[in-house]
Amino acid sequence: MSRIVWIFDLDNTLHNAVPHIFPHINRSMTAYLQQHLKLDEQTANELRMYYWQRYGATLSGMMRHHDTDPDHFLWHTHQFPQLPQMVLYEARLRHVLKRLPGKKLVFSNAPQHYAHAVLQLLRIDDLFDDVFAIEHTRYQPKPQLAGFIRLLRKHRLNPAHCVMVEDSAENLQTAKCLGMLTVWVNATSRLPAYVDVKIRDVMKLPRILSRLNSSGTT
Repeated sequence: MSRIVWIFDLDNTLHNAVPHIFPHINRSMTAYLQQHLKLDEQTANELRMYYWQRYGATLSGMMRHHDTDPDHFLWHTHQFPQLPQMVLYEARLRHVLKRLPGKKLVFSNAPQHYAHAVLQLLRIDDLFDDVFAIEHTRYQPKPQLAGFIRLLRKHRLNPAHCVMVEDSAENLQTAKCLGMLTVWVNATSRLPAYVDVKIRDVMKLPRILSRLNSSGTT
């Protein structure tokens, strides 16, 4: 598996974003919509959720319908004064990732300043060859195909040598269509046809190397 390239999602894949990170982002985005669109809190929250469900990201809806500057939006909605206390992860994460052969990339819908800060707190930032954030996709978030294509072109990757590790099934569906192997980080019992391997958390990755090898990545 010497030529394998691991492509990792960040939030809810490399760390647990549910208790603190995601609620904070949701509140920040709702507040942004309140302020810039002159909405009450309930209407702003409903619009935030509607854009997220329709376009895969609230930012996409804001850009499409309100001509929002994406950098301004991302900066103001991803401020975390208490980030060190909010990031939850397994202490052995670094050890586990170092056991994985091959190149490692992060591919996230988050902005780059946030992604780099989280990776530093996880103490794994030096293990990745690149952090491909929402800015690098030209603000076309996963599961849209465009961001995947830009990542592959930037690093001159053959999708057949890539393993996508994600908590989002929709994002894995795009990866599978491109020819990548897919690892779904999820605790449910279902296994969609486009998922090659399902694990409860990334700490299980070293245990599935042989299964991925038999699936075709060399």
